[in-house]
Amino acid sequence: MANSTVKQFPTLETVTSPAVETNQAAHYLNRKPQTLRVWACRENGPIRPVRINGRLAWRVTDIKSLVMGVA
Repeated sequence: MANSTVKQFPTLETVTSPAVETNQAAHYLNRKPQTLRVWACRENGPIRPVRINGRLAWRVTDIKSLVMGVA
């Protein structure tokens, strides 16, 4: 029953929005959300977020490039 609170996200290939929130981006990158927040704070991660109304959003194209190894 512990897995009943796990959030399900669509596959990365089916995402149509230009950006996703931190938890979803972390899921696709197989990282913890806090890791992405550290990347944003230190500005030293492999991808950079955009800020929308003070919140972090991660470009789907950047995530796909990183996951698929496309430069």
